[in-house]
Amino acid sequence: MKILVPVKRVPDPATTIRVLPDGSGIATDNVKWVINPFDEIAIEEALRIKEKQGAGQVILISIGQQAWQEQLRTGLAMGADRAILVRTETPLDPLAIARVIAKVASDEQPGLVIIGKQAIDDDSNQVGQMIAEFLGWPQATFASKLELAGEKCTVVREADGGLETVAFALPAVITTDLRLNEPRYASLPGIMKARKKPLLDITAESLGVDLAPKLKIRKLTAPAKRQAGRKVASVEELVAVLHTEAKVI
Repeated sequence: MKILVPVKRVPDPATTIRVLPDGSGIATDNVKWVINPFDEIAIEEALRIKEKQGAGQVILISIGQQAWQEQLRTGLAMGADRAILVRTETPLDPLAIARVIAKVASDEQPGLVIIGKQAIDDDSNQVGQMIAEFLGWPQATFASKLELAGEKCTVVREADGGLETVAFALPAVITTDLRLNEPRYASLPGIMKARKKPLLDITAESLGVDLAPKLKIRKLTAPAKRQAGRKVASVEELVAVLHTEAKVI
């Protein structure tokens, strides 16, 4: 099976994020960039499917600047077969990203598109669903378990009320949740092999899809600093404060 895995470059979760003074974005100096953790889970699941079937191809795709090749090479070092960088100097909104991935999927004709349920930088949780809509494919979001049997896929997904099991025919789009698997680390031999694996570099404009933004971020602000707590003298005072000030009871 051919599996397409979109990959996004995001700041390392351990990095301290600073908002620019004018609120136009974040300061990128001294920021370490990594593969979005949910996308790492998607890569791992694609590799497990390929290993279980004994054949297939795992293709990574990323949409961004030339520097994003670094994260694609990391995914190739994990075991992916080849990668596609859709190069754009201007950040795209989720709708444009979904259009690009859907176009590449139409050209590549994978049996599965597996993508992280959301990116940890903007937490949009939109791209996977829009890809499925553009392609007209069935989808399963927030997958915590995935099983394939021939041309049929069964997914256990995490819903608000518990777990939901859905089944559908391939091709399909699946978005991954945290409990689906534990991603592997790139081995030294994998890192060496990744240097020779194919990485196609194309421009977003060459795909002929609508890249016009429909979403505009007007301003970013850092969260307010947490206020210090205060001590109360008695249970009665605590109850009164929770009732009159916090208004939680």
